[in-house]
Amino acid sequence: MASALKIVLLESPAVSCTLKKVRRSRSFRINVHQDGRVVVTAPYWESFRAMERFLGEQREWLTQQINRIQHIPQLVPSGGVEHYRTHREQARVFIHEILERLNREYGFTYKRVSIRNQQTRWGSCSSKGNLNFSYKLLFLPQTHAEYVVAHELCHLKELNHSPAFWRLVEQAIPDYRDIRHKLKHQIA
Repeated sequence: MASALKIVLLESPAVSCTLKKVRRSRSFRINVHQDGRVVVTAPYWESFRAMERFLGEQREWLTQQINRIQHIPQLVPSGGVEHYRTHREQARVFIHEILERLNREYGFTYKRVSIRNQQTRWGSCSSKGNLNFSYKLLFLPQTHAEYVVAHELCHLKELNHSPAFWRLVEQAIPDYRDIRHKLKHQIA
């Protein structure tokens, strides 16, 4: 159970911030969303005053992040839960087609594939061999979605970002460096 408080963070431009205390949290964390929302998460035992102090210390960084986000072209819609529910099945089919095609080259074994409404990642691979992908891959250019799927597939063999890992990615996506650079400037 989390408790929350809303405050106005910056007057010009007006930025509201939600402060959340979360029992599972161990440190302060700031999330700046594409739509300009700012959410600060802190351990449950921290006071709202301590959270406000932390925000004050991070004001310059936060202003930079808000300005950066305002200038990022939005490749994918910033839809909520309803948007996710509407497109999840279509995304599942799209991602599975890419996954099966690319894995013919690699021949890796994976367990579960999940399509999620991830806010900060395009995809992930667990040490147990489970693959997770953001449904928003559906809205990326095909080459970008293929890169994300290949990236996570390669983590099945190399659960790191070593030179060996990048050589595996390059087998399927020779121009991965360029695509990776473009994706870093997008928000999941």
